Amino acid sequence: MLPRAVRPSAESWVPVNPNRPGPADVAVAGAVFACAFPGSVFTLPGGPELPWEPGALLTGVSCVALLWYRCLPRTTVVVTALSATAMVGIGHVLSVLLLGPLMVALYSLALRTDRRTANSFTLGGIALLVGTAFLVGPAGEPLVLKLGGPAAWLLLPTSLGTANRLRGAYLEAVRARAEHAERTREEEALRRVAEERIRIARDLHDVVAHHLVLANLQAGAVARQLPERPVEAARIVAELTGTTAAALRELKSTVGLLRHSDDRDRPTEPTPGLARLPELAASFEHAGLKVAVRVEGEPRPLSAGADVTAYRIAQEALTNVTKHADARSAEVRLVYSAVALVLTVRDDGPGPGTRTRAAPGGGYGLIGMRERAHSVGGRFRAERRREGGFEVVAELPLQT
Repeated sequence: MLPRAVRPSAESWVPVNPNRPGPADVAVAGAVFACAFPGSVFTLPGGPELPWEPGALLTGVSCVALLWYRCLPRTTVVVTALSATAMVGIGHVLSVLLLGPLMVALYSLALRTDRRTANSFTLGGIALLVGTAFLVGPAGEPLVLKLGGPAAWLLLPTSLGTANRLRGAYLEAVRARAEHAERTREEEALRRVAEERIRIARDLHDVVAHHLVLANLQAGAVARQLPERPVEAARIVAELTGTTAAALRELKSTVGLLRHSDDRDRPTEPTPGLARLPELAASFEHAGLKVAVRVEGEPRPLSAGADVTAYRIAQEALTNVTKHADARSAEVRLVYSAVALVLTVRDDGPGPGTRTRAAPGGGYGLIGMRERAHSVGGRFRAERRREGGFEVVAELPLQT
């Protein structure tokens, strides 16, 4: 086999330099000359005999000009039109054979330029040839050969070239649209994968932070009470076991999204939502934080995304209270309206003069809560309260 660099292909017939004729151009010019040469010796029956040499020479000039029909289509049309006009002027019949080189040139011009240019050159060529035929053409030539024939034969290649050019432009536009659609699908798939990774990372952060904080506090309580209150320590150890078991279940459910297809028959933990809010509030009692849940307005169903977002925001806010605030109680308030749910989490920590909490907007917990709220089309706010403590407010639409 030939090396890849020198292996012949279908494009080897196209000239490398577009300004120089190639083998394909020579072949086209030769074929047109073979078809057009009889037109240089054709005369009307009973008409005067004409020498074939001038007509053959003019036909050869036209066919030589066709060598540059790719790179110089306008010049090629002018040369072939003048040659055909000269042949008509010396007495040759204006036949389709004589017009062969000009027809090829007009087709190439229509294929490579705009419609206005192609039509202008075509009409100009028709006017020049027909006018010459009327003035100096053979007297006995039929009118249809002088007028109808040239107009029809020259309009035909122009129409075909324009139609092929428009078809090529249409196919190119279709290909470009297909490539754009394919590229857009790939970008959309990558964007969705990135968003899913961020969502899983948020869930892992919330689960790990919540359960490990509770487990740490419970382990500290066991260490303090074990020497003097072993019964109470045993109870906290039992609660610690439940906390770690819950953490493992949620981690398994979250990471289960990344399992292979052969593990999909295994059940996963139900998606958390506001229905589990009382259970969430009760889990913080083991850490010494009393959480009250209040509902205002008529509870309305939320979309799946807004439901899990509300639960995760409440979970992260209460975890932050346990980790950073010197608070003994917190309140989770749900206010339902016709179009939105306002979730508020506040604690009774120290006043604004005490620096026990990160500034609003700082830390991965607050960033994650804000991104969760924005992901479902909601709004988020976190700030210190003047009367003391910290407040997190998330406004989530009921239907996203």
